[in-house]
Amino acid sequence: MAKRDYYEVLGIQKGADEKEIKRAYKRLAMKYHPDRTKGDKESEEKFKEINEAYEVLADKEKRTTYDQFGHAAFENGGAGAGGFGGFSGADFGDIFGDMFGDIFGGGRGRQRVVRGEDLRYDIEITLEEAVRGTKKDIQINTLAQCEHCHGSGAEKDSKVETCATCHGTGRIRQQRGFFVTEATCPHCNGSGKKIEKPCKKCHGDGRVHKKKNLSVTIPAGVDTGNQLRLSGEGAAGENGAPAGDLYVVIHVKEHHIFERDGSNLYCEVPISFTMAALGGEIEVPTLDGRVKLKIPEGTQTGKLFRMRGKGITAARGGYAGDLICKIIVETPISLNEEQKELLRKLEESLAGHSQHRPKSAGFFDGVKKFFDNLGK
Repeated sequence: MAKRDYYEVLGIQKGADEKEIKRAYKRLAMKYHPDRTKGDKESEEKFKEINEAYEVLADKEKRTTYDQFGHAAFENGGAGAGGFGGFSGADFGDIFGDMFGDIFGGGRGRQRVVRGEDLRYDIEITLEEAVRGTKKDIQINTLAQCEHCHGSGAEKDSKVETCATCHGTGRIRQQRGFFVTEATCPHCNGSGKKIEKPCKKCHGDGRVHKKKNLSVTIPAGVDTGNQLRLSGEGAAGENGAPAGDLYVVIHVKEHHIFERDGSNLYCEVPISFTMAALGGEIEVPTLDGRVKLKIPEGTQTGKLFRMRGKGITAARGGYAGDLICKIIVETPISLNEEQKELLRKLEESLAGHSQHRPKSAGFFDGVKKFFDNLGK
C-alpha cells in the first residue's frame, strides 16, 4: 500500500515551520499512543506512521530531501535509509520519550550542550562619569575553558568514550505510563562521555575557576539600574558549549550638589535674606561649569528656576534635560546686638503694611475667618 504524504499524516501545510510540526506531532502522538489506545492495532499503525512522518519533517536535511524526491528518497538505501526500519518492533515508550526530548531540547544519541551561565557585576560610578561616559577596568571570578585540555576534560593521550548509560546525551529519561521524566545521567554527571584519564587541571570538567580582567566602556547618559551586556564574557559552557554573557549593572553614587531625575538635574541654591528681598545675580553650578542666575526682587524660598539644556542627555540620545534650581532663603544666625536691633527696626517699619508680606497677610486673614466660622 502506498504511503501517505507526510504533511497529510501530521495534518499540516507544506510550508509549516518547526513549531507547527512539533505541535501537530505532540497532539497526534498523545492521541494515538499505545498507553492510551490499549492495544488498538489501527491506532498503533497510525502512531508508527506519525512517528515516521515526524522523523523526516523535523530534520531539516531529511525534509529537504523528502520535498525534492518524496518517499523514494528513503527507500533502497537512499538518503536517510535505516531511519524507519525498526518501527515494527520498536518500543513505543522510547519513541514517545524521544518526542518529549525533541520538543524540549534533548535528542537521542546527541551530546547534551549546556550554554555557560550568565554573570552579573555591579559597578559604582560618579554622576560626572554617568553623564559623560567612562571606561572602567573590572575583575570577575568566572569559569573559563581549561587551557590544558582545551575544554575536553581529558588528558592528551586519554581515551574518551560515549557514556553507555545515556548514549552521550548527558540525560536519562524514564517513562511511567503517559508521563516522561528526565534527569542528569548519574554515571557521567551530564557530560555524556566516559574519560579514561581526566585532565589533571580541571579534573575532567573541561572548565576551571579563573579571575578575568576586562575593560568596560560605559556610554554617556547611563543611570542607576541600567545594564550593559558583554556577550560571551560569562562562564564557559559545558562540553565546549558557548559561554554565557556578563551583565554589568550600573549604580550612580549620590552627588553632594545635584540630584538626578531622569534627564533633569535638581539642586538647592541658598541665597541671603537681603538678596531675596532686593534681587541680584548669583553664580550656580552646572555640569559644564558656572553660569549666572538672575534673582528677581521679592523672591520667596522654594521658588524654582529652570535652566534649559543644562541637564543630562540620555544614553539613547535625544534632547538634554534641564537644570532646576530651587531657591532656599537662608535665615541669618548668630547675630550680634547691633544686627538684631537693625532687624527690629525693619520689622517695625513693615508692621501694618500687608503689601510687603502678602503671604503672611493672606494666611492670617484665612485663620481669622476659620475661627470666626467655628464660633457660629
